[in-house]
Order: sequence, then structure tokens, then C-alpha cells
Amino acid sequence: MFKQSTTLVAAIAILVALLLSALAALKQYPDDLRLLRDHRQLAAELRILILKRRDALLNDLASPIAGNPEADVALVSFFDYNCLPCRAAGLNIQQAIRDDANVKLVFKEFPVLGSNSEFAAGAALASRQQRKYEAFHLALMNFPGVVNKRTTLTIAGRVGLDVEQLKRDMEDPATADAIARNRALASGLHITGTPALVVGDEVIPGVVDLVRLQRAIADARATAKAQPTTSADLAF
Repeated sequence: MFKQSTTLVAAIAILVALLLSALAALKQYPDDLRLLRDHRQLAAELRILILKRRDALLNDLASPIAGNPEADVALVSFFDYNCLPCRAAGLNIQQAIRDDANVKLVFKEFPVLGSNSEFAAGAALASRQQRKYEAFHLALMNFPGVVNKRTTLTIAGRVGLDVEQLKRDMEDPATADAIARNRALASGLHITGTPALVVGDEVIPGVVDLVRLQRAIADARATAKAQPTTSADLAF
């Protein structure tokens, strides 16, 4: 009899625990729905914002490009040279470009980690005057330590830049203006940190793994093909 009572008490305890767990899940359910609704609303807003800022995303002459200039899909990358996740993200982006010859990469220098990053971004943009941007960009991204003023200029010399000329080119107000436009663009798209990637009608924060990135490229391409376009249209 005692054994049966013990078993019954244990069964009741389990049922109570399950009931409490179910009640907790029900309590959380409205929060989950609210988060999902907020996410969908943000995604819908971003689709409109991206379309309105298409020219700034794709056609700012101060933004360097890589890959195929005539590509049907563009990736717009916001990054900081001292952002470690940006380095991992950059490797996936570079691989995606190698795997797909019909993709263009637009670089948006977006220094958010202080004066060292600001200096490196300015130097990178100024390096375009010597046609060394991509080599310099990759060297900065692959540097294993902190990218500061000293290491930036050291790396510049290693990739074949005339460092004194680079310093003079960095004084051009157009360099600071380009970074300011990138900041304004990021703010308008609710981008507050790095890395961030715009592809298709989506803003993707953080490191995007290669499989997801390739899927995003394919989705952007399919969406663009399904919509009426002109010869000047390009999918993100």
C-alpha cells in the first residue's frame, strides 16, 4: 500500500511539473510572437529602405569594388579593420566571389572601433590613388594584431604603397567625406556594428557562413529575375 502511495505521489509530481512547464511555455508564447512580428516588421522596413538607398549602396564612386563590375548580384559589406568577426566574414565573402563569377562586392569602410580604425579606413580609401586598395584591404584584414597607425603604415609599405604619398592623399577631405557617407548610410539601414552585409533586400548582421551567403546570393538573383527590370538594374 505504501509503495502504491509513493508511486502515486511521484506521478502527481511529474504531472504538476509538466503542467508548470506548459504554463511557462504559454506565458513565453506571446513574447515569441511579438519578437517574430517585430522581426518581420523590421525586414519589411529594410526592404523599403534598401530600395530608397540603392544609389548610395551601389553607385558611390568613393566605394571600392571587387569581383565582376557587370555582375547581376552585388554584396555590400560594412566592416572595421579591428573587428575580428569582420575578418572571418571577409574570408567567406571572398570565397563566394571566387565561386560565383557573376557577383560584385562593394566595400563600405565603416570604422566603429575608435581612432585606430578610423585611420586605417582613411588610409585604405586613400590607397585607391595608387591603385592598391584591394591588396591593402586584404593585408589589413589578414593582419593578426591590432591595426593602429604604425601597423597601418607598415602594412602599406609591404604591399608596395608609397607611404609618404599615401599620407598626403589621406589629407584629401574626400576621404573623410566618404566615411561620413558610409556612416549615414549604415544609420539609415539600422546598421550599428560590424560586420554587416546587404544582399538582395536584406541586411544581414554578423558573420554569414558560406552556405547561407550563397543561398542569399541565389535568392537575390531569383528575385531580381522575377521582377520587371531595366538594363541598369542590379540585384544586391
